[in-house]
Amino acid sequence: MKQIQSVTLRSGVTIGQGHPCFIVAEIGNNHQGEFDVAKQMVDEAAAAGVQAVKFQKRDMEALLTREGRAAAYSGRNSFGPTYGEHRNALELSIEQMAELKEYSESKGLVFFASAWDDPSLHQLLGLDVELLKISSAELVNVPLVRKYAAANIPIILSTGMSSLEDIDVSLAEIRGFHDDIILLHCNSCYPCPEEQIGLPVMDGLRERYGIPVGYSGHEQGIGPSVGAAALGACVVERHFTLDKSLKGTDHQASLEPSELAQMVTMIREVEKAMCVKGKKVFAEEQAASKKLRKCIVFSRDLPAGHVLTEADLTTRCPRVGVSPVHWDEVVGSTLTKSVKHEEPVQWETVTAPEVACAGAASS
Repeated sequence: MKQIQSVTLRSGVTIGQGHPCFIVAEIGNNHQGEFDVAKQMVDEAAAAGVQAVKFQKRDMEALLTREGRAAAYSGRNSFGPTYGEHRNALELSIEQMAELKEYSESKGLVFFASAWDDPSLHQLLGLDVELLKISSAELVNVPLVRKYAAANIPIILSTGMSSLEDIDVSLAEIRGFHDDIILLHCNSCYPCPEEQIGLPVMDGLRERYGIPVGYSGHEQGIGPSVGAAALGACVVERHFTLDKSLKGTDHQASLEPSELAQMVTMIREVEKAMCVKGKKVFAEEQAASKKLRKCIVFSRDLPAGHVLTEADLTTRCPRVGVSPVHWDEVVGSTLTKSVKHEEPVQWETVTAPEVACAGAASS
């Protein structure tokens, strides 16, 4: 199977192995259908340090049956008396999305969205987007997946609610057109209990499909998202809100601006912490070891010619003599000169020629 390590977008942003984690603020419909709020969310996301903002687009007549649109929808999270009216109240027009795309890109952000139906996908493609997202809900929608794939634009595919067999089908459809695909491991519970997140699943997805794998998190905290980056997630996507107390079911599983900024900072710290792959002693550590590690010293005044026993020796800071790692080599050696209490042992002070040659460099 062909191994794909990374995907490069038209803007030059590369997502995948060897590149910074692509951090996405999933704005979705948390703008509550208000353009000014959406624009403010772009500002806050950019200030937090993310690389991309993501929205959602729906056409209610293409998304829902007549019965589904007419279904009564009440309660504190309702934006309309029927489900269709509720969903419509949360939508931005494609003209507003075009403005948000231009505004986001002016701030150096990648703008993309998930289309939940054919008309919405057609509209998004009309914006000349450089990246598309297939939501977990649409992963098994074969005719829509084919239309996504036929656009020949890089695709992020979220895998919540999906079995491996479901993912197999969707990926086969996309790979019939191109291989610019990134999988997101995801659990579609809102919010998702930590014990159901399953971060190690990412390894299995990489091995099975040979493409970059990231993480879409719906947990309430930020620990699992940072952990995902440490485990090699090339994308971390989190739902974003200005206020978790706002009306709507998505806000509680979303991050507020300060939390998003904290997550970005922690992911970047983790990335730096993953740079060194092999055990290494750095120059700063060597300087610290001279101060903090001990050397062997004499525990009393002793005459020249004395054969050293353990009772004659102890250890003290700083390390200005022979390291205690050579303790067994020093015990039993003979003094070449008289020494004082707490004087550090030096190789020239003892007669152990075979030790002196091997150990002088490490004293």
